[in-house]
Amino acid sequence: MLAPDTVSSSVALPKIKFLKQPTQQAWIDQAIAHIDTVLLDHSHCERKAAGMALKLMFRYPSYECMVRSLTALAQEELEHFELCNQWLERRGIAMAPLAAPPYGATLNAQIRRHEPDRFLDLMLVSALIEARSHERLGLLAAHLPDPDLAQFYRGLMASEARHYGIYWMLAHTYCDQAQIVPRLAELAEVESQVLATLHPEPRIHS
Repeated sequence: MLAPDTVSSSVALPKIKFLKQPTQQAWIDQAIAHIDTVLLDHSHCERKAAGMALKLMFRYPSYECMVRSLTALAQEELEHFELCNQWLERRGIAMAPLAAPPYGATLNAQIRRHEPDRFLDLMLVSALIEARSHERLGLLAAHLPDPDLAQFYRGLMASEARHYGIYWMLAHTYCDQAQIVPRLAELAEVESQVLATLHPEPRIHS
């Protein structure tokens, strides 16, 4: 890993497909049929995404490029959290805890313990989660019968794409270039496998 004071703030990123497999139709059907639950889970996802950005900032405070990027990302995630909560109130959905699907825990279990591998895995896992969120919010935008809610999700798609781009950029800024693409392929395979079987409880990442 490069020392924090030697990183480049301008990195030319290669074009790459983050996700090994597209979301299956069964998830779309499940999500549309249980959209209130999915909307509640989406609120939790936005809160957790902001929390992850803050956690990384505390873990790596000397990585100035990362801290600046994730400060803006965390702020935007919290804005989305508030927008989701406004939709919950509008639809009369009470805030409540939800049992997490195996998605996040399975990906987090792949993160290696020692640096610099840990940092690389944190960036790539975060990028994969954001990439899947981008895909699935787009699917909700395309299939929801409620035009206002569909427009809400359509408006969030660009943000999710930008978010996974930030984590991808940070991997290229701080990590060994030769390791990034092979490791992403390994993690993306795990990501696709955990979604291959539809979780019985509707979630954004089920």
